[in-house]
Amino acid sequence: MTPLGWFGIVRLGLVQMALGAIVVLTTSTLNRVMVVELALPALVPGLLVAIHYAVQLTRPRMGFGSDRSGRCTPWILGGMVVLAAGGTLAATATAWMATQRSAGPALAAVAFFLVGLGVSACGTSLLVLLAKRVAPERRAPAATIVWMLMIIGFAVTAGTAGRFLEPYSPERLVAVSGTVALIACMVAALALWRLEGEAGAAAEPEPQLRFFEALAQVWRESAARRFTVFVFVSMLAFSAQDLILEPFAGAVFGLTPGATTQLSGLQHGGVLMGMIAAALAGSRWHIGSLRHWTIGGCVASALALAGLVAAGAIGPPWPLHATVFALGAANGAFSIAAIGSMMRMASQGRTQREGVRMGLWGASQAIAFGIGGLTGALASDIARRFIADTGLAYGTVFAVEALLFIWAAALAAGIETESRPRRARRSLWTSSTPTMPS
Repeated sequence: MTPLGWFGIVRLGLVQMALGAIVVLTTSTLNRVMVVELALPALVPGLLVAIHYAVQLTRPRMGFGSDRSGRCTPWILGGMVVLAAGGTLAATATAWMATQRSAGPALAAVAFFLVGLGVSACGTSLLVLLAKRVAPERRAPAATIVWMLMIIGFAVTAGTAGRFLEPYSPERLVAVSGTVALIACMVAALALWRLEGEAGAAAEPEPQLRFFEALAQVWRESAARRFTVFVFVSMLAFSAQDLILEPFAGAVFGLTPGATTQLSGLQHGGVLMGMIAAALAGSRWHIGSLRHWTIGGCVASALALAGLVAAGAIGPPWPLHATVFALGAANGAFSIAAIGSMMRMASQGRTQREGVRMGLWGASQAIAFGIGGLTGALASDIARRFIADTGLAYGTVFAVEALLFIWAAALAAGIETESRPRRARRSLWTSSTPTMPS
């Protein structure tokens, strides 16, 4: 099987960008329309997004399907079509909510179910194809390229769709969402054209094997099980800060809404810098291994969160912007290293289980993201209720997140690695990476 070149990796990144373009409209733009234009309680879009995350528990089953078929392309394209249908239906349901306050949300629930189903099929199989076809030394740079293109897709779609939505009308909302969905499907189809080829075909799998039997086999692999817990803990800490960082900056440092938005942008810039640094460290400079960067990124994230704890206690004299940028950079470094490890570990252990492993880890991430933001916001409300000092109340939540990152670092350090003689023959970047025990 010939590894993908850089152009092939970019083509897969375009698929991820197309996926992100639809998701950003359903989770961000429709959220704003429901709350602002339709004056619905924020709980409505919150519950709909929760449905989208909950459905992603099907990721292992989607991965099992690609394992059984031996090809990822049909699952990626099929998932993209379902996602596009769900995104367009979600916009239609949102427009319908203006006149149908009961039927509209019910239709939206169905639409967000389809969105979650499409993301599960498309996203899981895309990662499996990356894991199977990218050379070990290119895995971290490949992950960086794919995720950067997804972020670009977020930004371009949000900006372009925003312009076409002015002046707002329900008809414009449906038209713009449908157009974005159609373009995304076309981009994905063109990017995947003859990319997988015959190399995607696998040996005939066990015909009588059932999904839960395959899942049980993977769960019995100690490294896969431990990595699942690592993904959940680290992503829980990663996502728990999303809903409280800007309120913290406004309440403690007196920043305006515009200033806190810029602060959030600074954090995202740090994430990109961390991703690029981790990728270059492995592919060009050969500094450390994926495992080292995963552990180091988690520890650095914990230290940056400790800085936010200090910011809450000290107040405006503390260099808030530098701390937030450092947090973003640490998050970016650990996430890219973890994705690179995930791509490598997917092929370790029992053969023809790459999809099940990747789906298991994707489901763990989705669950963590689904409850992370809600838990962080709830914890901050509870802390402020019982702690009079607002800065210390937020600091308490940041401290808990820091402890989660320390726990994640310990989990990553404990995942079994290859034997020393075999490691010695590999490059620094591919050595000491979490792998399945032989």
